Amino acid sequence: MRILHTSDWHLGKMLEGASRMDEQEKFLEDFINIVEEKQIDMVIISGDIYDNSNPPARAEKMFYTALKKICNKGKRLVLVIAGNHDNPERLEAASSLAYGQGVIILGRPKSCAEIGKCGEYEILDSGEGFIEININKEKAVIITLPYPSEKRLNEILSEGIEEDERQKNYSERISELFEHLSKKYRDDTINLAVTHLFVLGGEETDSERPIQLGGSLAVSATALPERAQYIALGHLHKPQYIKARTKCVYSGSPLQYSKSEIGYTKSCYLVDVKAGQEAVIEEIHLKNYKPIEVWRCKSVEEAIKKCEENSDKNIWVYLEIETDKYISQEDIKTMKSLKDDILEIKPLIQGKDEDSQDFYNIKEKSMREFFEEFYIKQRMVKPDEEVMELFLDIAGEEDGEEYEAQDA
Repeated sequence: MRILHTSDWHLGKMLEGASRMDEQEKFLEDFINIVEEKQIDMVIISGDIYDNSNPPARAEKMFYTALKKICNKGKRLVLVIAGNHDNPERLEAASSLAYGQGVIILGRPKSCAEIGKCGEYEILDSGEGFIEININKEKAVIITLPYPSEKRLNEILSEGIEEDERQKNYSERISELFEHLSKKYRDDTINLAVTHLFVLGGEETDSERPIQLGGSLAVSATALPERAQYIALGHLHKPQYIKARTKCVYSGSPLQYSKSEIGYTKSCYLVDVKAGQEAVIEEIHLKNYKPIEVWRCKSVEEAIKKCEENSDKNIWVYLEIETDKYISQEDIKTMKSLKDDILEIKPLIQGKDEDSQDFYNIKEKSMREFFEEFYIKQRMVKPDEEVMELFLDIAGEEDGEEYEAQDA
């Protein structure tokens, strides 16, 4: 069986208020071409299809258009699970139509696929957390664990608030789930697992919103199913292997979603696997359609000159300028007129610690966005909707956009 593993598309994601959907459309076009060229049997998408629970219409259209082309009228299987950014119910809403096209969408850890025809293939067996599929005269048993927060598991895993206790109890519960589901694996089947979670030892980037409070939602690598021939992970945005007892891979996000990811080559993973044999894995590098760059200039004049020299370069820019005074609005307008895709201008004022420097964000933000950023910086977790609404009432500002309350 030939599998293509991807995750963390984050369709609809913004970068400092700037849309990335043009780049995401280009990625999807290339991904569809890879699927065809490599003659893929099944595509696995390991969560975070969207960047929030209420994605823009364009993002949803991009997703369903891509699915339609990938599955090729049921001739190819696609397995999709929800990540922490996805709304499980909204993602699963199209399931009844998707099965006929060979697409399996699972939103919650206890979601069950329907037994029977799925496109041109057949789901032989299924239950909470697993499916068995007949594909190209081969049988595959796949453990499926969409983002398993306590809320989505509908379980209280720790009565206490001590960090060590929460961490230990959560990891042990995930280990129990995997151990139980691993009993479905057989010697005559291809044995796989797909999940969206944070495995201890994985390298994070700034673009992953905090999903664990004090590490309570992190899982030990020893909790992962040892009998799986390949574990398709989602959540971390850097493509990477995890040191585990079996082959365990984060495919990473398809685009650079923060300046902390500048040095990373983005990828998806081609997996060739047969029953009873070790999986053969090939990393396929993706294009960087609009790179992120940080320019550090020694003066405002140097910054203006650099903007002029690179005015036609298709990049996102964070601009840092060494200066002995704050930058005038006139100079900011000049730089912005020369280079449209400047995201942030940060004056590095002499005699001031770099960590305490102010910056000019080019994009205007709503009161909701400013409060959310402040709350995350102070508490390392997003405010829930009740807190947000209370603040907006006090501030006297209405914001019409729906907000994604992160699962805790």
